[in-house]
Amino acid sequence: MSQWSPESWRTKQAMQLPNYPDLSKLNAVEQHLANQPPLVFAGEARALKNDLARVSRGEAFLLQGGDCAESFTEFRTSHIRDTFKVMLQMAVALTFAGQSPVVKIGRIAGQFAKPRSADLEQIDGVSLPSYRGDIINDIAFTESSRIPDPERMVAAYNQSTSTLNLLRAFAQGGLADLHQIHKWNLDFVAKSPLSERYQNLAHRIDESLAFMNACGLNSSNTPQLHETTLYTSHEALLLPYEQALTRCDSLTGEWYDCSAHMLWIGDRTRQPDGAHVEFCRGVKNPIGLKVGPTTQMDDLRRLVDILNPENEEGRLNLIVRMGADKVADHLPEIIRTVKKEGYSVVWSSDPMHGNTIKADTGYKTRRVDAILREVTQFFQIHGSEGTYPGGVHFEMTGRDVTECVGGAFDITEHDLAERYHTHCDPRLNADQALELAFLIAEHIKEARAAIR
Repeated sequence: MSQWSPESWRTKQAMQLPNYPDLSKLNAVEQHLANQPPLVFAGEARALKNDLARVSRGEAFLLQGGDCAESFTEFRTSHIRDTFKVMLQMAVALTFAGQSPVVKIGRIAGQFAKPRSADLEQIDGVSLPSYRGDIINDIAFTESSRIPDPERMVAAYNQSTSTLNLLRAFAQGGLADLHQIHKWNLDFVAKSPLSERYQNLAHRIDESLAFMNACGLNSSNTPQLHETTLYTSHEALLLPYEQALTRCDSLTGEWYDCSAHMLWIGDRTRQPDGAHVEFCRGVKNPIGLKVGPTTQMDDLRRLVDILNPENEEGRLNLIVRMGADKVADHLPEIIRTVKKEGYSVVWSSDPMHGNTIKADTGYKTRRVDAILREVTQFFQIHGSEGTYPGGVHFEMTGRDVTECVGGAFDITEHDLAERYHTHCDPRLNADQALELAFLIAEHIKEARAAIR
């Protein structure tokens, strides 16, 4: 394999990248970003790799979630706080009911670029370049708005810096106190149509907290009850931005993409000889790889060998995105291939992207029952194959949106118009996300018991 460098991806075919009209402006922005401080540090990425190694061994569970695409116009402290809160609520439900430590990774502080199925978007007979995320162009349907502007990378970097500052403060400043998180859960339990089922779990958490307090373990003397760690992640799509934030670690001499703790390669950019795989193979961050129904086994072998040639635990996360009607047809062969080759991977389920539909009202949406059905099959198939279903990957928000239909609160297609705020794909709202966490927790406990 040829020698790697942060810019070696430029010798490969790059899919899904914008055509910037002013290359001198692009070069200036890349140089500016290359001189900025890193957003995350190499040691943090190594800590995540160690945590994911535990997941790969069945000793922990991965919860990855957040916005479909972050927005410049929707940037609010309250939005970041609410997403942080629902991630922690989900983690508490998974930890307690699943009896498993939870590794938390947000789709946040960098999830700005989006791949598109078509280069052009048409409305009322007018065709314009597709919206590719705020880091590239603007969602407004005008000719000037859709011109790729490299200065948007600077805006994305600055917003990511502010977001990370808030997340670190929330994680260490008391908002993550276990007692507070449990109180948030009680709000959900009280109004949920499934309240009786969840009330039992809430009562057991109360008893456990009271017992620990009686034993002298409380928030003031036990940091684990008061603080938490939330890692960041995004799709490594806009390679000029990723290269500009790649740094050589002074302790190890290895390269890390310091735009996020974890990066992933999407379904549209996972060509073994492509630019995105070339870039990701050389950085030492944990890497996710989306695996869909079109994945060929020969390509999968090549990709795993390229991205994790030393077969390191915690390095590679296979994110399965099939669709509820396809997962049973494709996942068993993928699992058997990985087992036969002896690959060490984290298995996680993305039940969102394969279950997108268009409602009769014209809105793009997803059905909560289809999402849960795919996750359930994910656990069942791994149980049949003797492997550990290590995590879930949700597009979700802490806001009270109406973008996915169904769930305990039974959002209908006619409700979608009330609070449909996404810039791209439909997200689970806070109630739907927490509801799924309570249900998934039951599967985790069974899965961990099966591999012991």
